[in-house]
Amino acid sequence: MIDTRLAPYGAFAIRAALGVMFIAHAYLKIAVFTVPGFAGFLTQTGFPAFLAWPIILAELIGGIAILLGVYGRAVSVALLPVLLGAVMVHAPNGWLFNAPNGGWEYPAFLAVAAIAHVLIGDGAWALKPLASSIQPAVSLRPRVG
Repeated sequence: MIDTRLAPYGAFAIRAALGVMFIAHAYLKIAVFTVPGFAGFLTQTGFPAFLAWPIILAELIGGIAILLGVYGRAVSVALLPVLLGAVMVHAPNGWLFNAPNGGWEYPAFLAVAAIAHVLIGDGAWALKPLASSIQPAVSLRPRVG
C-alpha cells in the first residue's frame, strides 16, 4: 500500500537525486573531462563528436528542470535517450561502474530512476508539475465494508 501522506516526499527525493546527478555529470564533462575530451570519447565509442555540447546542455538544463520540478516528468522522458546511450557505451565494460571505463549498472539504474520519476510524478515542491491524465489501474483508497 502507498502511504499517501509521505509519497510526495519520496517522489521529491527521487526527483532531486536525479536532477542533481544530471547536473553533476554535465559539470564533470565540462570541468574534468573537458568538452574536447568528451567529444573525443564520443568518437572513440562510435558517436559523432558534435553531440558533446547537446548532451552536456541536455544534462545541465534537464537536471535543473528536474531538480526544480519544471515539467520534470517530460524532461525525464526526454533524457532517457541520453541514459540509454550511456548504457550502450558502457555495456562492453561489464556490469560494475568501477570497471575500467565504467560498467553499465549505474546508467541503467539512472534510466530506471527516470522511468520511476515519470510514473510516480514530481512529488512535493515542484514549481511547474506536468499534470497526468492517466488513471491508476487500481484504486489506492482502502475498501470500506
